[in-house]
Amino acid sequence: MSARNNVSPSTLGVELAEEGVYVEYIDGREVLYHGVPEKVEESVRTPPGKQVQVLVTDPSETEGVMMYVNDRNTHDDILETTGVGRIFVEDEEELFPGVVARMDGHSIIIEADPEVARGRVFVFAEDELSEHSYEIA
Repeated sequence: MSARNNVSPSTLGVELAEEGVYVEYIDGREVLYHGVPEKVEESVRTPPGKQVQVLVTDPSETEGVMMYVNDRNTHDDILETTGVGRIFVEDEEELFPGVVARMDGHSIIIEADPEVARGRVFVFAEDELSEHSYEIA
């Protein structure tokens, strides 16, 4: 049995702050996505080879759901204990209502309509060398 499957997300705590976006996992741990996300219109094309996470907040901006896109490093059990979901995208997949991920070579394109998503849509693309954060407006 594969330890790398699609995993459904749970609702996580979210705090938007000057220093970045805090996400509290269901196991109580917290992660900070540094910096104010760059606002972009309609879509983000992530740099190739980055770990890509998509966060959609609720209208109150205190809760949200997060998906890892094409993450092959994190074991299913870890995702399930944190509440983060995962989806593997070969061509195009809907992550959440109003949020679609599609492949473009080694890059991932995230397209979103925040009105349909009914919240703010953040995209984080990172590796050990750099972090990029975006908000699709």
